[in-house]
Amino acid sequence: MFKKLICTLAMLFAAATAFAAVDVNKADQAALESVKGIGTKVSVRILDERKKGQFKDWADLMARVKGIKSGAATRLSKEGLTVNGAAYAAAAAEAKSPAKSSK
Repeated sequence: MFKKLICTLAMLFAAATAFAAVDVNKADQAALESVKGIGTKVSVRILDERKKGQFKDWADLMARVKGIKSGAATRLSKEGLTVNGAAYAAAAAEAKSPAKSSK
């Protein structure tokens, strides 16, 4: 019985985190800052740039927001940040590839 309860709780937690995606074009400052790795400075930069127009894709976001390049985009995407509902391609490719074994 206890194992079933733990299993059910784990599945609910997994489902909740799956729906925790934050779209950079729709999120307010609090939602942006809820993504691990985005603080006040970066969220303000994102919102200031978004006032000029929505981000087309990850390349547009990285070109317009100081401090977000490929490495940061990968980390932020893994934490749930999306651009128009899409994860960063490098992060998605890493997730699909099998883990390398160490020899």
